[in-house]
Amino acid sequence: MMLPATRNFCGIGMVAGALLLADALPARSQSAVTRDEIIEKLNKFESAPDIDVPALRQQVLERSKVRSKTDPPPNKRPLIAPDLTKLPTVNLEFQFDVDTPIVQPASYQTLGRLADALVHSSMLPYGVLIVGHTESNGRRENNVILSQRRADAIRDMLVNTFKIATKRVQSVGLGEEQFIDQARPTAPVNNQIQVVTLMKMPEPEPAKPAAPAAAKSAKKKK
Repeated sequence: MMLPATRNFCGIGMVAGALLLADALPARSQSAVTRDEIIEKLNKFESAPDIDVPALRQQVLERSKVRSKTDPPPNKRPLIAPDLTKLPTVNLEFQFDVDTPIVQPASYQTLGRLADALVHSSMLPYGVLIVGHTESNGRRENNVILSQRRADAIRDMLVNTFKIATKRVQSVGLGEEQFIDQARPTAPVNNQIQVVTLMKMPEPEPAKPAAPAAAKSAKKKK
């Protein structure tokens, strides 16, 4: 089943230095979100709940397959990942080809600014989660799959194009299992992708000091 054409928009939060291609795009391509605005929203991290992202993906997919007369309407469903709402978050609008995870060139500039934010010194200690959503149209299971593919697409571009460390960026698609605007399940805002500051990265282990040259020479003589 084809998803509605309105689903070619998606919101996202994140990263890095603008591409030359992005700089050449017309002004209409994106709203004027800046790198500093993204940083200001994401670097307020204090602590995070223990979220198992692969397990959450499976939970979302299984719930989207529910077929029950007692299943509540979309605006009454409990949040499937309420802990995410407590973390620093930024929503950015991305445009995709209809019913696909292909990011349109009009969104490259915003993606570049997200990448710039992620490599800023204040954000380097943190890992982020790209969270896909959809509005409540079409099949629930299809919506979850599309939101996951789009979140994956943003993550992959950050890692492969902007060289953000793989361990710093995870992705999950919530489809219509957790709306951005719970009161309006069919509102376009629910097509957004969110970027969430998920964790603090482990401190790198200090390098072991090299053995003094004199000691190495003495060992060789023995």
